[in-house]
Amino acid sequence: MDAIVDIAVQVFLRRGYDGASLDQVAAAAGITKASIYYHADGKEALLARGAGRALDALFAVLQESAAREGREIDRLKHVVRRTIEVTVERLPEVALLLRVRGNTSTERWILERRRRFDRLVAAIVKDAQLKGQIRADIEPGLITRLLFGMLNSITEWYRPGGGLGVEDIVAAASRVAFAGLE
Repeated sequence: MDAIVDIAVQVFLRRGYDGASLDQVAAAAGITKASIYYHADGKEALLARGAGRALDALFAVLQESAAREGREIDRLKHVVRRTIEVTVERLPEVALLLRVRGNTSTERWILERRRRFDRLVAAIVKDAQLKGQIRADIEPGLITRLLFGMLNSITEWYRPGGGLGVEDIVAAASRVAFAGLE
């Protein structure tokens, strides 16, 4: 099943979710459409599994001890670092997650999970502001949206095996984001 989801994610990215069909996924996988239905209930189930991989990895970051314990600014820096790592490790799935628009019930479910993640990060930002660890003159939700706008753009330009490694991206993103917040 994982291989079919991998292929579906690639087809969705290439053609757009709305423009892709199960026939195209089946052709790309070298199987019949009936074989897909043996493993999944349809196109929305493949989308849920593909985007779900990215969401599950991001929510797992928030459960790590470094994201739950310690100074709030350090917790936020950990979330930023790990979000970059998850984005690089799961580049196709994160790219798919970011392209979901909310046209179907599955897409709306995905968007609600994304918003929940953002709210949890914004809570860390707010706690850091209340403790005087970052500037408090910008609303926490706006900081979160701006920060993740920068991080989400990684899906548009990052290429594995290119000139930049994860540590390079983490260092640059941290300098850009935190020099203006601390």
